[in-house]
Amino acid sequence: MSEVSLHKLYSDEPEFGDFFSLLKPRVMSLVVFTAIAGLLAAPGNVHPFVAFVSIVFIALGGGASGALNMWYDADIDSIMSRTKSRPVPAGKISATDAKYFGIALSTISVVMLGLASNWLAAFLLAFTIFFYVIVYTIWLKRTTPQNIVIGGAAGAFPPIIGWAVVTGNIGFESILMFALIFVWTPPHFWSLALFMKNDYDSAKVPMLTVTNGRRSTRNHIFIYSLILAFVALSIGLSSLSGPIYLLVALVLNIQLVVSAFKLWIRSENDSVDDNSYVERKFFKFSLLYLFFHFGAIMVETKTNIAWPGI
Repeated sequence: MSEVSLHKLYSDEPEFGDFFSLLKPRVMSLVVFTAIAGLLAAPGNVHPFVAFVSIVFIALGGGASGALNMWYDADIDSIMSRTKSRPVPAGKISATDAKYFGIALSTISVVMLGLASNWLAAFLLAFTIFFYVIVYTIWLKRTTPQNIVIGGAAGAFPPIIGWAVVTGNIGFESILMFALIFVWTPPHFWSLALFMKNDYDSAKVPMLTVTNGRRSTRNHIFIYSLILAFVALSIGLSSLSGPIYLLVALVLNIQLVVSAFKLWIRSENDSVDDNSYVERKFFKFSLLYLFFHFGAIMVETKTNIAWPGI
């Protein structure tokens, strides 16, 4: 990647908000939320201060990944309408500054998480940053339509890290939470790719919509949604579940399958305009879908509501 075209003459010093934007705060909020879910769901107790600082360092690690992603992807971010206002392509922060900022945050977050909690959690955070930056951003994203399928693992690690903060190990339940995010990620981003139209094509990113076409992408979303519903409902058989989770999961996954079916049966002629209502609706619903599943897990594991007669 050439950085020559990315460096501009800066008349103003970068502001705090510019560096904060490098952290991808919306993505970081998802990292924090699912890490908290893993921490609360884990058996055992941890001091509230340890829990708080651990979540802070996990958040910083997620933000570091975002900064390094923006450093490497600045060339394609400047082409895509969804990303061209990010700090680096917008000329607010240089690519080099974004790189060193991300490296510094990565180091601080991993070392401090190890000191605050345990070194398994720190190793998992380091591996998450490595996977997102090296495996997904630098390798997969520009080479294969399976980029978001395999690369989605990076976003699925936070609940395992939160679990490890409390227990010092990786439990079966934390793997189930990982699986929920891992299977959720492809249909979530593929629906985005459908209504972003030519962004990925213009940037020469081999997203499924570019390599396989929109019809194939709809097929994949529907199939993955069925798998996702199976995974989500299977969690209902684990210790993470109870009546609250099962009720939430049942309602949400019926809606998921219905929404995926509506998206699947659409003609390509129905989605060439700027509205793309069904695709946008599915994308927004998928965010709420994940939030309410993990919210139900947190409520369930901390209230321990028993089944009648059990």
